[in-house]
Amino acid sequence: MESIRRRKPSLKPIETKGKATEAAEEEPLSPSARLFHEPNFNVHVIGIMGSKSRINPQVVKEHLPHTLLKHPRFSSLQVVDEKKNGEMKWVRTKVDLDKHIVVPQVEELNLQESPDKFVEDYIENLSKTTLDKSKPMWDLHLLNVKTSDAEAVCIFRIHHSLGDGTSLISLLLACMRQAADPNKVPTIPGNKKRQPIINSLGHSTKGLRRYVMKIWYFMKLVWYTMVDVLMFMATAMFLKDTNTPIKGCPGSEFNPRRVVYGTVSLDDMKLVKNALNMTVTDVALGVTQAGLSIYLNRRYGEGKKDKGATEKNNNLPMNIRLRSTILMNLRPSVGIQALADMMDENTEAKWGNCVGFVLLPFKIALRDDPLDYLREAKATIDRKKNSLEAIYTFSISELALKLFGIKASSSISHRIITNTTMCFSCLPGPQEEIGFYGHPLAYIAPGSYGQPHALMINYQSYINKMTIVLSVDESVIPDPHQLADDFEQSLKLIKDAVVERGLCHE
Repeated sequence: MESIRRRKPSLKPIETKGKATEAAEEEPLSPSARLFHEPNFNVHVIGIMGSKSRINPQVVKEHLPHTLLKHPRFSSLQVVDEKKNGEMKWVRTKVDLDKHIVVPQVEELNLQESPDKFVEDYIENLSKTTLDKSKPMWDLHLLNVKTSDAEAVCIFRIHHSLGDGTSLISLLLACMRQAADPNKVPTIPGNKKRQPIINSLGHSTKGLRRYVMKIWYFMKLVWYTMVDVLMFMATAMFLKDTNTPIKGCPGSEFNPRRVVYGTVSLDDMKLVKNALNMTVTDVALGVTQAGLSIYLNRRYGEGKKDKGATEKNNNLPMNIRLRSTILMNLRPSVGIQALADMMDENTEAKWGNCVGFVLLPFKIALRDDPLDYLREAKATIDRKKNSLEAIYTFSISELALKLFGIKASSSISHRIITNTTMCFSCLPGPQEEIGFYGHPLAYIAPGSYGQPHALMINYQSYINKMTIVLSVDESVIPDPHQLADDFEQSLKLIKDAVVERGLCHE
């Protein structure tokens, strides 16, 4: 850990003068990428991968130049161009892997308490540091430490300016191959296209009724978008979430993060999904809503007379406002195969941060019927699907950037996040076992640090498992393992309710 610099609010980018980089490929940073260099928005994405075998660092070093380093973002510096009023640009450079791959020597004494806790502490110490701008902003830590669920652990750390979290995880997966067939890239389940609502009436939608329905749903789209944009603007100015025990304090972005994760059955989530005609994301949102309600009920009851844990008798205040900020990349996904082809054949693929905001409300309340959590979550997400919120919030941020500069745009983004409670994502992963340069993986767990939220929740599927990853500020959430257990218990309650009522269909 000695080679990693202590985290600071910001590091001054490299400055270029004259002809030192004329021969290099140069491209300006996107506004969103520049945003992640602001002191209050210095976000790092981490990808934790458990390996079923010990990791050979030399094998990893031999393969990286033929895969990841072929992507220009991972072999480019981010420099300031003095000739263009200090604008930042990408400049290709030669990558010295010895400065990017870290293989710590782990003493057995440090593992006596718990190897799992050692890995957690290692990641927490990483979150106290920031990547050095004098080299491409990523590194890879290889820990040959046997934990409860893996023989070794890989930790990728990537600065958010290189791309949005979903694209970065997709790029890492594109570097991997199926364990059963090393020539094939991982298979990621695609999102089913939603059937247009006006077509749900079949042939009866022809004629006048069809046009009436189109006008009606267009009016709903306009109305919901207007409401969401107004809520976004209100949140940027004054509208704050309730100050619950999981809401971060000012300056939380500078605090270290503890990353904990638990694994549940993806088959259980699919069983619930099929029984209630939902998506896996709907189920994940319902489980999250249930878990947060249970956890907050316990936290509100600390030091007081416990009122119970039922729908009518509990410790929760009325009308809690708790929202998740979802950063949506508006750039179409290029897919795992396209990214793999880009690295194999030096073809081009669209890349970069093109981020809009979606504010997703969670209803915090205990329910006697566990399925009510799912119904409420599905109603919320279905409502959000009928809105162009992400496009318009992106446009507002872009307009603020052009009119007032990067500082104003950063201030808007920071206020949106500090006035909400958490961040949420649910990512589909490989459907078959994959290998990281010949090392078969046991799990994949993405997270991040540097965001103002004290809580970030990521769901990541892999084969028949779903990993729930929590990135928390321990000064706000001192018992993250308990919160993870509440999520796991919530899924069990929901699944048991589905089975007991005979709703599942084999």
